Formats: sequence, C-alpha cells, structure tokens
Amino acid sequence: MKLRKWIQLTWPLAPIIAALLVTSLILVLFNTNPKAALAAMIEGSFGDTSKILQGLAFLVPLLLAASGLLVTFTAGLWNIGVEGQIIIGAIMASWVALKIDLPTPLQITLEVLAAMAGGALWAALVAILKTRGGVNEIFSGLALNNLAIILTNYLISGPWQPPEGGTFRGTQPFAENALLPLLGESRFSPLSLVFALLAFATVVVALRGTFWGLKLKALGKNPRSAFLLGVSSQREVLFALMFCGALAGLGGAVRVLSWFDSLRQSISGGIGFLALLVVMLASFQVYWVPPIAAFFSIVLMGSTTLHIRTGLHPSLGGILTGVMVLFVLLFGDYGKLFTRRKKNPSPVSSESFSPPESFSPQDVSHG
Repeated sequence: MKLRKWIQLTWPLAPIIAALLVTSLILVLFNTNPKAALAAMIEGSFGDTSKILQGLAFLVPLLLAASGLLVTFTAGLWNIGVEGQIIIGAIMASWVALKIDLPTPLQITLEVLAAMAGGALWAALVAILKTRGGVNEIFSGLALNNLAIILTNYLISGPWQPPEGGTFRGTQPFAENALLPLLGESRFSPLSLVFALLAFATVVVALRGTFWGLKLKALGKNPRSAFLLGVSSQREVLFALMFCGALAGLGGAVRVLSWFDSLRQSISGGIGFLALLVVMLASFQVYWVPPIAAFFSIVLMGSTTLHIRTGLHPSLGGILTGVMVLFVLLFGDYGKLFTRRKKNPSPVSSESFSPPESFSPQDVSHG
C-alpha cells in the first residue's frame, strides 16, 4: 500500500519526464545537445534577477487560473471558457483604468473588483447555458472565448482606440496610478503574487475543509446521488463556474495592469488553456499545481534564449508543451490504476480529485 500511495502522489511527474525524454530524442535527431538546450532554458529563466522576476510575472495569472479550475474540475465541469474569462477580466480592468481616475489604492481596488466581477459574470453565462439550455460547457466556453476575442479587437480598434487613430496593437497606455506597483524595471508586481497565493490558499481550504467543497466533490463524482443528498446541482454549477471566472478575471487584471500597460490583442497569451494543462498534469492533486505551473513558466520563459545559445527556434517550448498533452492523455488512464479508493472512502479526504465526468442536462435540472 505504501508503494501504491507513493506512485499516486508522484504520478503527475510521469508525463513531464516522458515528454522531456521525447523532446531530448528530437533534439538528438537534429544534432543538438539536449544538455545545452536545457542549460539555455535554465539561463533564460534564472540567468539574472530580471529573468526570475519575468518568470514570476508569467506565473501569477497562470496560478490564478489553475486555482479556479481546481474548483470547476472538482464539480465535474470542463471550464474551457477560462480563456475568455481572463480576457473579460482584462477588459473590465481596462475600462476602469481608462474611464475612472482615483487615488492609486482605490483605483487598483476598483480595477481588481471589476475584473473579478466581469470574469464571474462571463462564466455565469456558461452555467446558465448548461443548466437552463442543456448546452455542454465545452461548446459554450469555446464560443464565449471567441466572442471575448472579438470584443477585445472591437474595443481597441474602435471606442478605445488611441488618439492617434485606430490600431490593433492596443489602447493608449494607462495612467501610472492605474497600474499595479512593479518591482524595479520588471513586469512583476509583488501585490499580484499576494493575490495568487491568497487565491490558492482559499481554494485549498474550500475544497478540503468546507461543506461547499464536499458538495462539489459529490456533484463531480455522481450528480444524481448528489441530488438525492440534497445538493442543488444548478446552484453549485453556477457558484463553481463563477468562482473560477472571478479568479480568471483577476488573472486578466494582472496581465493588463502589470505585464502590459494597456489592453492588447491576445491579452491572455493562451494562459487559460495552459492552466487547463497544468491542472490535468497535476492529476487534480492540489499541491502539485504551483510547482507544475512554475515548471511551465520556466519552460516558456527559458525558451526565448534557445535561439541565441543553440540556434533552436523558441517554439521548442511549445513542442514540449504539446508532447506533454499527448502524455497526459496517455498516462491519465494508467493513473487510475493507482488512484482507486477503498470502498466507503471518507468523503472529505482528498488532496486529489478525480477528473470530471460529464453529466447530462437532466442531472442539473432538478436543483
């Protein structure tokens, strides 16, 4: 049993190790030393203080989105729309930054609250379409992602275009009092890291130590049984998605108020989809999420030095990510061999959560 427990706890490393081995093999086939590529990536992430801070700046919104996804996955929901929720959060924070002028503490507070509200309401649309219209959250999430992108492009080339004329590059830069305080010349705001750590701690406590977390687990495991136990499926679906949307919206605010200084095209940078992969790689084990999110930050930030040091294209980080996706799918089924529980398990245990099982609209129509 100790071996089984050890395998269960370390299983999230399996796809990462396999992907690294396959990527190393690809490098060898192209006459490139894998050690040199690894050294270049490490240098790109930890070469100096500015690179470390840049990695932290990328990590914060990724951790915020992944923390929110832990909640929706626990409830059995594939919140693919998290990408759009990040974008809407950035739009709402930008609206406050462009239209309202307050002292810095009040300005930032209002921007953060607006971003969280925007992300939550955008996610609520997914919940309503699922519980009232029977639309699978994957399809509605993808549609709303595209709508959020279209809305961004419309705003930056129309109503919010800079004084010099319309452009798809972005809005005019925000006022200094609208931006998160940065550390030195970097893009990293210590305040944003506080947001991320508080969000992650809140998710851990909510899922492991509250009745709400227990209801979400019941809903994710078996919606019909949860209904018989008095769990309102419609309400919990709505709350779970809105909670995730609020954290994703906060991530969007961090992107637009620290990584950038204005609303831009592709403001999310694919962080929502990357957060989905982070949680899947973690095998839905809460405490694996921060280190895996940090690993992706290292890979993607470090990839920028590959071309300089080895002549390789920076897209190697994307290749490594894609290979990981394949191995997540491959190792997922085998992981279930080591994560089966005993009969009559304790309902509140759990540092890990099973992957969501889709459920039909009928399952949520009684709540």
